[in-house]
Amino acid sequence: MFRAADAFSLRGVIGGLKLGSNVLTAGPRSTGQTLAKIPVFNYPITGPVFSGPHQTPFVCETSFQGLGAPLDPDCSAPTRVDYFYRSTASNNFQPFNTSGPRPSDLATTRTNEGLTVPYIVRREMGTINRAVYMIAILHDPTGPLSDPFTRTSGYNGRLVYSFGGGCQAGYHQGRSVGGVSAATFNLEDTGSAFHDVFLAKGYAIAAGSLNVTGTSCADLISAETAEMIKEHFIEEFGPPRYTIGHGASGGSMQQHVIGNNYPGILDGIMPNRSFPDMMSFLNPLFDCELLVNAINTSSLTWTNAQKTAVSGFKDFGYCVSNGTRYPNLRPKNCNATSVPAALVYDPVTNPGGARCTYQDNMVNVFGIDPATGFARRPFDNVGIQYGLGALNAGVISFTQFIDLNARAGGHDIDGNLVANRTVGDPTALQLAYQTGRVNEFGAGLSSIPIIDLRSYVDTPYADGSVDVHNSYHSGVNRARLIAINGNANNQVIVTAQTLGTLSLDTGTLGSPLAVAATTMLDALDHWLANIATDTLPGTQAEKVARNKPSDAVDACYTLSLQKITDAAQCAQMFPYFKDPRLVAGAPAIDDVFKCALKPVDPADYNPALNAAQLATVRSVFPTGVCDFTKPGIGKVPLANTWLSYPVPGTFFHMQ
Repeated sequence: MFRAADAFSLRGVIGGLKLGSNVLTAGPRSTGQTLAKIPVFNYPITGPVFSGPHQTPFVCETSFQGLGAPLDPDCSAPTRVDYFYRSTASNNFQPFNTSGPRPSDLATTRTNEGLTVPYIVRREMGTINRAVYMIAILHDPTGPLSDPFTRTSGYNGRLVYSFGGGCQAGYHQGRSVGGVSAATFNLEDTGSAFHDVFLAKGYAIAAGSLNVTGTSCADLISAETAEMIKEHFIEEFGPPRYTIGHGASGGSMQQHVIGNNYPGILDGIMPNRSFPDMMSFLNPLFDCELLVNAINTSSLTWTNAQKTAVSGFKDFGYCVSNGTRYPNLRPKNCNATSVPAALVYDPVTNPGGARCTYQDNMVNVFGIDPATGFARRPFDNVGIQYGLGALNAGVISFTQFIDLNARAGGHDIDGNLVANRTVGDPTALQLAYQTGRVNEFGAGLSSIPIIDLRSYVDTPYADGSVDVHNSYHSGVNRARLIAINGNANNQVIVTAQTLGTLSLDTGTLGSPLAVAATTMLDALDHWLANIATDTLPGTQAEKVARNKPSDAVDACYTLSLQKITDAAQCAQMFPYFKDPRLVAGAPAIDDVFKCALKPVDPADYNPALNAAQLATVRSVFPTGVCDFTKPGIGKVPLANTWLSYPVPGTFFHMQ
């Protein structure tokens, strides 16, 4: 059925497509004349569309999501619909009986369009692309449900797509959905301090279990899953006015990479506790493990200030806490709860088992190294002079500098610590840049609004541990935007003072983070609404810049909930630090995964080294040291957006 969308077009949902190639034709029914036709390829609901061959083995977890046993090896399950209401008594969601009387504690909510409606939520769950999906939307079941032609029951016409955090290597379906608890009646998302704000304001929420990097740190599969679930949403409820990406940590990585590499899925993003991409998140942690081991095995005395100066972070506790927290170089880094040990790689007993490394999880991108039979690896630390900045600042001695770099070593293909530096695969390195795994922010991200939000947790906790969500990554994001686009007019960075722990920040209603999040959601909504109504000439990037609301500015929030927009004051309160490679001289965009080498250069050292000392440096770096004035090895521009990976290590442009 089709209906007029405007004076010149019709809107409808087309069914009956066969799997594979189809041709859609259009013309007047009265004459049977074909006025237009377009080829359409229909993909199976189990995927893949563009992510390449499915990962195997793959463990189904539909039963953990309340969908019962899987129907097939692709983990399909029947679709189910449940209703929930917001209770005024408990201030949370409770199951709602659609055929029973209205609960006495049924709350109402006022949407951002000014409608006051019963706070009743329809939640749909099913499977798409081997993921469990969830769509939640306001709906009073006494009235009609929104459809592609008519909005009802408080739905404001906007969609929030939610992404969950962590970073693991897949091989299972997942037990959480996009950062939102799906198997229970808890529809809140406290992971980013938004709680039930989206639903209360009338937004629909969509998410999938393969949009959780704690299930799979493969952004490519996440992009595909988001595209397919959004398509299903459109078929049910029509195209949203715009789609906002939301989520923290690993959820931020997904938003950034999907926003850049697959433009159109997300119209604006709200990354919380952000990182640029998965590789940029993991690389400092791999360096941290090497630094911790080098210092711990040294006979030299290191003060905490010296160790901290080498790491670049506010405190060396960051490296101690996080150096092995996400061991994505190790093939046994599988989710032990979900992936049976019998399926996991072992070099002796199961050499063909599932390898849970970052690169093996992304084998369709990086391809297979014929020398090992494993995925090509894009990580490298040859030539890095760890602690160079600390040496030149006079914080560490030359003896410590040499000892540190002589001991640093690297990781072998199974992630074991070895004496030699890690050597990255040149093909994998080029593919990392070419396909957008290293996110340079110059494609889709150049022309959508970005609200970068975080609570400031750089400071060590009382036990000396440090949260992994270091704030300097927001600075790296901005540096990359400016480096490739010439400006960062489409990005706003907002930092909130912590209540003491991240769990308090995200779980406490009225925390600085919660207040900042709600305020900036409204700003982003206004920003996107302004863009949508802008009919003046100009590029999309120009429209984004000129429609930025006056309250969408860099800011920080204090414990007293004061919003400060003075950049210098915020920088003094919440300073950015560095990581080990920035201390070693890497550029502010921090995108060098294998450096170009040069002979040891006396000009690198201040105060100057004598001849014997220079000879010692050369003995530690026989092939040379990093030349950070040159781009990283393999760095090439993004080949294109909307890439598809039919065979591991190959790609083509879909549009």
